[in-house]
Amino acid sequence: MNILTMRRIDHSLGKPICFVLTLIRRFGSLFSSAKKRSTPKVGRILFIKLAEQGATVLADAAMRAAVEMAGRENTYFLVFEQNRFILDVMNIIPEENVITIPDKSFISILFGAIKAILRIRKLRIDATVDFEFFARSSAILTFLSGAKIRVGLHDFTDGAPYRGDLMTHPLNYNPHLHTSRMFEVMVRAINLPAEDMPKLDIDPPKLSDVSSQFIPLDKELSDFRSFLEKQAGTENYSPLILLNANASDMLPLRRWPAERYVALAQRLIEKSPNVHIAFTGAPGEAEHSQKLVRAVDSPRCFSMTGKTTLRQLMILYGLADVLVTNDSGPAHFASLTQIQVITLFGPETPLLFRANTPRSHIIWKNIPCSPCVSAYNNRFSTCKNNVCMQRITVDEVFDLLSSLCKL
Repeated sequence: MNILTMRRIDHSLGKPICFVLTLIRRFGSLFSSAKKRSTPKVGRILFIKLAEQGATVLADAAMRAAVEMAGRENTYFLVFEQNRFILDVMNIIPEENVITIPDKSFISILFGAIKAILRIRKLRIDATVDFEFFARSSAILTFLSGAKIRVGLHDFTDGAPYRGDLMTHPLNYNPHLHTSRMFEVMVRAINLPAEDMPKLDIDPPKLSDVSSQFIPLDKELSDFRSFLEKQAGTENYSPLILLNANASDMLPLRRWPAERYVALAQRLIEKSPNVHIAFTGAPGEAEHSQKLVRAVDSPRCFSMTGKTTLRQLMILYGLADVLVTNDSGPAHFASLTQIQVITLFGPETPLLFRANTPRSHIIWKNIPCSPCVSAYNNRFSTCKNNVCMQRITVDEVFDLLSSLCKL
């Protein structure tokens, strides 16, 4: 289902459902026993992060903290079906512990969610951690999980989207804490007294590099090398530069102008007689990528868009030298490989969302109106002209890339 449609459903249906469930929760609390200054023993932990695979990579340290707390076999993850891939690549959560909801249509989501909740309640989850930024759907699923401990973001001052009062451990959103650190704090909050929330009398975790690494099988690596040679038209395609010229439909404002990717590719080809350029992207972007390839007009420029599975895309990252991308999922997927990544930021801030790896290189103009999207506005913006991206020049991207590739 289209991400914009999901957002509309989350807003129109999610708000009243959260309100009703909040009334049910408060009514039930009238008959529950008084709170104790102790937390239940945690045997099983469930994470909920339905969308945005890139942000899931930022939860690397948080998931590892949960595994250390409860054991790998007792750690679970609920995600949309099309987004489970990155969890399998990271291999922190056992494959059988990844619970999916099909997301092709509203009906499939509805019945898939019911099926998932029935399974989760049967598992008797002790703690559920909602990694979504104020989404109502994830708050509803967190409440319906039946967990005695429910950790998630809460609107305390009416500054954030309403999602009811469904968490036992409601937390303030800290816009000054990198997302990976915030995720880890949420896991640590499991063992803190509920009545102390949202106070967190703990030291924030250090920002650490992502530990997960993608390692392809020998045969699939060999097979893909042969496939890549056919696409490139040569056995000697190194150095290989990847250009991801889209930013998904979730936030089109993140796109760097397509003609600048073309200009960048042309300058790289002119600079080095050996460099090869490949455009990457989702299957739906294949036609657009072909237009960019034709505009570059060089036998050393080709498109890999829509020609790979997600796993093959990870292999491609491992074989290439540099990826240039807008701020989107590929920047985080690539952090699981050894490729150098140049990420172009504009409407969001790298202070919160940059990939955690020394191979991550950021270009961000930090103009007064940037960032204009955040958790507080459900990542919507009234901006119609992304000057924050347009101010990033071909020259500065080219210079940084040349230094990384030593062209």
